[in-house]
Amino acid sequence: MSFARIAVIGAGAWGAALANVAARAGRDVTLWARDAAAVAAMTATRESPRLPGVRLDDRVAATGAIADVTHAQAVLLAVPAQELRVATTALAPHLRKDVPVVACAKGIERGTRKFMTEVIREALPRAVPAILSGPSFALDVARGLPTAVTLGCADEAIAAALAHALGSSTFRPYHATDVRGIEVGGAAKNVLAIAAGIVQGRRLGASASAALITRGFAELTRFGRAFGARPETLTGLSGLGDLVLTCSSPQSRNFSLGVALGEGHAPEAKLAEGAFTATVLTEMAREQSVDMPIAFAVTAVLDGQLSVDGAIESLLTRPFRAE
Repeated sequence: MSFARIAVIGAGAWGAALANVAARAGRDVTLWARDAAAVAAMTATRESPRLPGVRLDDRVAATGAIADVTHAQAVLLAVPAQELRVATTALAPHLRKDVPVVACAKGIERGTRKFMTEVIREALPRAVPAILSGPSFALDVARGLPTAVTLGCADEAIAAALAHALGSSTFRPYHATDVRGIEVGGAAKNVLAIAAGIVQGRRLGASASAALITRGFAELTRFGRAFGARPETLTGLSGLGDLVLTCSSPQSRNFSLGVALGEGHAPEAKLAEGAFTATVLTEMAREQSVDMPIAFAVTAVLDGQLSVDGAIESLLTRPFRAE
């Protein structure tokens, strides 16, 4: 399993960054975008419109024809979580049997409450579902700055082969078989990052930020346990590692959304995965009797059921208890 030919579906910032990752690892890369203008621009300038100033590797070939991925030996799905099913459905007629399809989005599908690999399994029954997640910003990855992530697949040999196929001196995938644990970390941390942004936007201080991240991680862990995640996954790169990164940098769309809410602005939420995941995450938590007060408060704020100040008060006036 060498995975010499890799297709990346989605040519946004993350897709372009992952295309460069695969190319730096020596793979031939097909980067698909549905926008013909974007394909033309990338072909002419060797830059993605979403990553200006970052050159696409010469091994990356941009295309607008989904049929061009037919010969791919592995596929990276770099589309938002709520668009994953549409992308996999379009991909289905052009995918060969037993090709690994790696979800690179972090979220849970609204309506169905499906994790990303479950969506792949339903839409692409002949594929091998996998997941890539961890503390990584597209711009850092595209520029070749040191980054470590987790790549999960139920088949350990495939997970290891994919990690080898994408790995380089600056992009370090650690392989694992706990697919659900990786998915839980990626979905929950986005919602918690909105809360961290609210703390920042309200200027509540570094101590409050540290407390929020710590108690948020406790919530993530409880949710993970309820859905079968392994503890070592939750404390690893795709859990704690990603939570720390996303809760501490304006590069995170979820954190930036929270900052805007904390400052009293009406933000544009369509690019923040956590805004779409919050409701389904809290619904699933309540069904399993998982206590997630921070996530519940974020959902209430996003749904307009609670003001930011009301959410802060609700958390600060919770009964004292043992940690």
